[in-house]
Amino acid sequence: MTALLNTTALQTVILLVLSNLFMTVAWYAHLKQLNDKPWWIAALASWGVALFEYLLQVPANRIGYTTLTRPQLKILQEVISLSVFVPFAVLYMKEPLNWNYLWAGVCLMGAVCFTFRGT
Repeated sequence: MTALLNTTALQTVILLVLSNLFMTVAWYAHLKQLNDKPWWIAALASWGVALFEYLLQVPANRIGYTTLTRPQLKILQEVISLSVFVPFAVLYMKEPLNWNYLWAGVCLMGAVCFTFRGT
């Protein structure tokens, strides 16, 4: 059972990381790449990228739900989302790294502790 949980958790995490890469690009890359285009072009481009996010996110949640609860899946997704967003914001969008990212991560780690305790 432990090996199944580890394999399931690993598959879920890998799919959610990939899903969040696509999600982050869909949500934010147009601000840099398509800033001079009409909003509807950015929306269509984002929808095209978001399709791949959903093709990874839906199986991730279905696989994860075999061993994790819905709240655990959601908190896991939020932690992964921030873990993907911070490097994207700093490296791609050239946002300055600041302490707020650390404090947000600490708050999410608290959410993880409360959500996963006792399981």
